[in-house]
Amino acid sequence: MIISRTPFRISLAGGGTDLREFYRHEHGAVLSFAIDKYMYITVNRYFDEAVFLKYSKSELVDSAAQIRHPLWRECLIQSGLHRGIEMTSMADIPGGTGLGSSSSFTVGTLHALSAFKGEFRTAEELARGACEIEIERLKDPIGKQDQYIAAYGGFQFIEFLPDESVKVNPVILSEKTREALFSRMILFYTGMRRKAGSILKKARNNFSQNMESLRRLRELAYWSKDRIQKGDVDAIGPVLRESWEIKKSLTGEVTNHEIDQVYRRALKAGAVGGKILGAGGGGFLLLFCPPSKRSSVIHSLKAWRQIPFKFEPEGSKIIHVSR
Repeated sequence: MIISRTPFRISLAGGGTDLREFYRHEHGAVLSFAIDKYMYITVNRYFDEAVFLKYSKSELVDSAAQIRHPLWRECLIQSGLHRGIEMTSMADIPGGTGLGSSSSFTVGTLHALSAFKGEFRTAEELARGACEIEIERLKDPIGKQDQYIAAYGGFQFIEFLPDESVKVNPVILSEKTREALFSRMILFYTGMRRKAGSILKKARNNFSQNMESLRRLRELAYWSKDRIQKGDVDAIGPVLRESWEIKKSLTGEVTNHEIDQVYRRALKAGAVGGKILGAGGGGFLLLFCPPSKRSSVIHSLKAWRQIPFKFEPEGSKIIHVSR
């Protein structure tokens, strides 16, 4: 049996510039980090030549080509494993909530299948393989940032180039700076789940008129990286606030009356900025506030569940191997 553990992520700045519609014209950039919330994938040899899958549903089929779950079907086909496999998935956070769960699922599956075959795959190979499955084979209207941060982990500044290559640059922070940054962030679950694909499709249809806004998001990613590396963590609050306003201007699907109302309440309680993570429309709200205002901000959002989190320095890894 093989078990992989792959982290989820929080993107601070630059989201949207990792979409092909943008980076094929001019490069994109995202500032992102992994957190201690994970996707777990187990792979075991099944007792006969069938394929048995357990997730929110169960599937028992004769071969990989018959699998209904698109990500698992394509992962098995890419890995060359068509029969005699049993797989299960578990996660700390539900899908469709803006923490990159689908890409963590894909990266973790590819990692576990490679280990099952006795093969080693680098973080770059895992990320590239996940992009091929999600974007090329399944035509999901998503970008590349989630696959790369899931594979690499840590705190990364990721650049997406017109030739389809990706540069992953670690953001080196002192322990003091990292603690100061994380002490100012609070994560809340809105209780709303959504399909990122439908929101991103509408945003992609407006790309030609949104290029200036996306350039500004890329600029904020570069600026944020520089400020954080200089120890100026308080610069991130206004960046999140501006990024959220830009994100709302790209499509009306990213927010709703309840989210807007709660966001205003958080600002009144002392938050400096924040945004709904991922494509928007629900999921998780990240807020940034001075430590002295943390209690009042949490109290102001008592109807929503606070989710404690920590920084995760590692990307996808194999945590169990038995034969």
